[in-house]
Amino acid sequence: MTSDLFDATGSVGYQPLAARLRPKTLSEYAGQSHLLASGKPLREAIERQQLHSMIFWGPPGVGKTTLARIIAETARAHFVQISAVLSGVKEIRAAVEQARQHKVDHRDTILFVDEVHRFNKSQQDAFLPYVEDGTLIFIGATTENPSFELNNALLSRSRVYKLRSLEPSELNDVLQRGLNELGEGLVIDDDSLAQIALQADGDARRALNLLELAADLAKESELGETRSITPAILEEVLQASLRRFDKGGDLFYDQISALHKAVRGSSPDGALYWFCRMLDGGCDPLYIARRVVRMASEDIGNADPRALTLSLDAWQVQERLGSPEGELAIAQAIIYLACAAKSNAVYTAFSSAMQDVAQGQSSEVPIHLRNAPTELMKQMDHGAEYRYAHDEEGAYSAGENYFPEALKDTRYYHPVERGLEKKIADKLQYLRERDKSSTMRRYL
Repeated sequence: MTSDLFDATGSVGYQPLAARLRPKTLSEYAGQSHLLASGKPLREAIERQQLHSMIFWGPPGVGKTTLARIIAETARAHFVQISAVLSGVKEIRAAVEQARQHKVDHRDTILFVDEVHRFNKSQQDAFLPYVEDGTLIFIGATTENPSFELNNALLSRSRVYKLRSLEPSELNDVLQRGLNELGEGLVIDDDSLAQIALQADGDARRALNLLELAADLAKESELGETRSITPAILEEVLQASLRRFDKGGDLFYDQISALHKAVRGSSPDGALYWFCRMLDGGCDPLYIARRVVRMASEDIGNADPRALTLSLDAWQVQERLGSPEGELAIAQAIIYLACAAKSNAVYTAFSSAMQDVAQGQSSEVPIHLRNAPTELMKQMDHGAEYRYAHDEEGAYSAGENYFPEALKDTRYYHPVERGLEKKIADKLQYLRERDKSSTMRRYL
């Protein structure tokens, strides 16, 4: 179980700037006005000390832990914090025992579980009985979508609050507090401060860490009483800092989703932007190349078969040459796909056929379509009455059936009236007209 490393006892020597500035009250708290503005339900619940179990879902550095501490302080509740990365059932039981002791004094206990999505089902179930009987008030924090990562029993007993990344104006207020804490001798211009806020990408902790690092470098480089964070110092601090990109979480899937939808929506500029965002965040270009190949089949298909070839070529360039040549080739493929004629006919046809196969019976192959490599199979009429298409007019056996009898005349593939598929649609219509004529002749 983790203790509070940043308490007021002064027992800890160095404290990071972000820890020293951790808000103690709602008035000091930055951001989340959609939840904490005057009159909002969560704000009123906190002020009235009407505690309930809840889950804070949001990106790093937006104040999930801080808000939980403020709630506990406002309600005068005992606060127990554990990390799902380092803790297990043993720590949960210890928290329950503490809660029971405080219950005797009519004091509530808040169990705050950081990164709660890392608990498995049995661990999540371990504190459910104590949440239900009021022994504990549970607050969980997660960067992952709770509907995917937490079990239904826990979700049904908690309210989920979505916390947002801080706006640049909100980060600027946080940075101003940081400057005041670092001392009057530190000087930085407004443009540089705005640049730190932009680079922090909605993360207050990251903004303060960047400011503190810049201040330390300024202290080393200046001999006078005034310490100045120069553009050169700021560039040194920011050059290695990448914008937030969670390779396994919602942000990752949101961005690849945005890239895919921009391609589908024929927006080459939007698609290129999300591609660059993912690269900037450290995404493996080979992952993007693999997804681009899927886009070529799913959203373009036979409307422009060159899209698939170009996507595979880009993947190969990335594998053979790496960066930056490979990334440029992927960008070329993405722009081509976004501009190409669109069709999901292949994707839809494949999905429908797979559904039929999964739900249907294992129909036998019709006799005329069976292979006959042996004399016995020939005697059993395997392949009998099969019509060799190349021997017939236009290399097409009009009226022939290639399905099990129960599925005869089923259609999965419906070409669109765009790109090459328009010509494919015309050809298939012509062949179906020949099928109809052949059937009519058969019954005359």
